[in-house]
Amino acid sequence: MSHNHAQGPNQIVLTSICAASMLLGAVGEYTGIFPAEWALPFYIISYLSGGYYGFTDTIKHLRSFELNIDFLMISAAIGAAILGQWIEGAILLFLFSLSGALESYALGKSRNAIHSLLKLRPSQALLRKPDGSEEKVPVEQLKVGEIVIIRPGEHIPIDGEIVKGQTTIDQSAITGESIPVAKETGDEVFAATLNENGVIEIRVTKPAEDTTLAKIIALVESAQKNKAKTQRFLETFEPRYAISVVVAVILLIFIPWLVFDHDFDSTFYRAMTVLVVASPCALIISTPASIISAIANGAKNGILFKGGVHVEQTVGINTIAFDKTGTLTIGKPQVTGAYALDRKNGRFSDEPTDLNHLIAVAAGCEQHSEHHLAEAILQHAASMNITPYKVDEMHSTPGQGVKARYNGKVVSVGNKKLFSDRLPDWDPAVSQRADELRKSGKTVVYVVENNQPLGLIALADEVRPKAKETIGRLRKLGIKKIVMLTGDNRGVAESIANQLNIDEIHAELLPQQKVEIIEKLKKDGTVAMVGDGVNDAPALAVSDLGIAMGAAGTDVALETADIVLMGDDLTKLPYLIWLSRKSKQIVWQNIIFSLAVIVMLLFGVFLIDLPLTLGVIGHEGSTLLVVLNGLRLLKKGDLTDII
Repeated sequence: MSHNHAQGPNQIVLTSICAASMLLGAVGEYTGIFPAEWALPFYIISYLSGGYYGFTDTIKHLRSFELNIDFLMISAAIGAAILGQWIEGAILLFLFSLSGALESYALGKSRNAIHSLLKLRPSQALLRKPDGSEEKVPVEQLKVGEIVIIRPGEHIPIDGEIVKGQTTIDQSAITGESIPVAKETGDEVFAATLNENGVIEIRVTKPAEDTTLAKIIALVESAQKNKAKTQRFLETFEPRYAISVVVAVILLIFIPWLVFDHDFDSTFYRAMTVLVVASPCALIISTPASIISAIANGAKNGILFKGGVHVEQTVGINTIAFDKTGTLTIGKPQVTGAYALDRKNGRFSDEPTDLNHLIAVAAGCEQHSEHHLAEAILQHAASMNITPYKVDEMHSTPGQGVKARYNGKVVSVGNKKLFSDRLPDWDPAVSQRADELRKSGKTVVYVVENNQPLGLIALADEVRPKAKETIGRLRKLGIKKIVMLTGDNRGVAESIANQLNIDEIHAELLPQQKVEIIEKLKKDGTVAMVGDGVNDAPALAVSDLGIAMGAAGTDVALETADIVLMGDDLTKLPYLIWLSRKSKQIVWQNIIFSLAVIVMLLFGVFLIDLPLTLGVIGHEGSTLLVVLNGLRLLKKGDLTDII
């Protein structure tokens, strides 16, 4: 609707002036409390204040040779004045102005749902200066690398990395995670999140204008400008419809008056009523009221839409393709089992001393390794309270493993390639166990002492805790096909797919091959691609809907995808689909209701001579109801009730 551009309080002030002067005019006209001739000046004030926004908007459109709804309203009010029905014209302009003010307030409310995040971010931060003293400074002045102190109960003012202290942080404002997250030295924190219990010091990693919070707000603002297809259609429909109404009204005045010799005043009055009731204000506002509310709801719950068009696009999704690593899985290998050998007989042993020795040797060799498996082995040792042995003369062979010395013995940790010349001499049970582990999708690391195997360590990327539940919910929502795309080997892919009940697996893929598979899937359905936004960028771009995981920190995800799920949370996917479907449902409720009201009021004009005042109330009332119905989408839905 055209008059939703109004600038807040100004429109409310003008609407109030319009109401007061209209009432004073009515008192003068109907009661005789003060002279009747005073009524006209009051009505004129009422017209000028109530019609100001509509008139300026109409002039703007007329300059580009366009007619809009405001033109219809202003024309109807002027028509009422020509007939001497000043009070009815004033009521029309008052209600028109009031619905514009309420509409601005309502849409502003959904925008404020996002901007309230900005209020969570403190305007000042406690800076630790190089000499150790502390000073409060505006957040905008903080530079990358500076140290900021945050006390318990304070909101974090800037994105950064903890350099001292540990705490739990409520990140719900940024990632939508409902449970506070434990944080310690080295962990990343985000502006506008709440520090719950410990004093922490953070090193600033991004200036204020580049924080995740700032990006979220910029993204949501651009999303609200990037309109849904239905909205774009209705906006191109508006000027054509307005011209049709004007032509119809001219015919309704002149044909009965000139051709059938009807009374001019009653004919003109009826035509003005048609002008009011046929205006599609409610219809034009029906989509933006709902879509903007859905965008605001998503952002508060950790789902960022890049535009209204993507809210609508989500509704039709029936196939979802998932990247594996970092999306369905955590993305970091974990030790899933350690198998120690009894050094006397070469058989697998359950003795704790053998197992501890195996882990301590492996962790000692991996202590200074850069390899991603090394970290998992060291973490496993720490979780078992095993201290890694101190080794020396460490030598690393890229792509194979590490050799070192411990207590005068040569110890080594690595893959099959490192020991290929020794394997035939070992007990076949070792090779057999290694093959079984590999078939079940594990990566196998051999641990050897003086050319004799100490045992095997099996590692695998762990499935995300709620991945299976999420896929189950997606199926309940009617998603027909769940596909997994991965660059990993087929054994690993099949192991993960079996755990998650996935329909189709494509393994050992390069980024370009992922694109080809998405293209094939698109021939049979509407495809969403869910990935982590970096290596999946081409597939995200080519799918019908690109959804990036975990954008609390990844800029590429924010740039590539149509929708971003904050905080690495897969469970938001079913909520995203429910929210988009709910918004479509409300958009169509609004469109059908708006059209029904127009048809009903038009019947009223021709069948029962509906007065202009009732036409005005019906018209503006329907606009307000449509806006309020759209705002229902601001309320968070509970998925356990939905599915």
